[in-house]
Amino acid sequence: MMATYVLDGTRIRTLDDFWQVLMDAFDGPGRQYFGRNLDAFADCLSGGPGGPDAEDYIVEWRDHAVSRKHLGYPETVRQLELRLSRCHPSNRAAVEARLAAARDQRGRTVFDQLVEIFESRAPGVLRLK
Repeated sequence: MMATYVLDGTRIRTLDDFWQVLMDAFDGPGRQYFGRNLDAFADCLSGGPGGPDAEDYIVEWRDHAVSRKHLGYPETVRQLELRLSRCHPSNRAAVEARLAAARDQRGRTVFDQLVEIFESRAPGVLRLK
């Protein structure tokens, strides 16, 4: 039997909100099992820690348009500013370039990155509702 995990897009206004909603869906409220970053998320979908218990599953991202709006360029800029404040000096130029593009509303948003990770690590699992 296929399991369905539901993400409530109305609760997702920041990337931190996404992590919490995802962990609540996969693991139950209050449990925090995987690192709150894109690499850990990709690992989680590939069978790593924090992933769903079911082998056959779908993820319904309900009200995803609300999340898409909130995880758009303003949140992308915020995340890149955080990354820039703690990245290795050798990565600064790349992060600064991505930050400049996001400020000009160009390039991938946080929402885009999350959907791309779903598609690359768990093809066909994500249903945007």
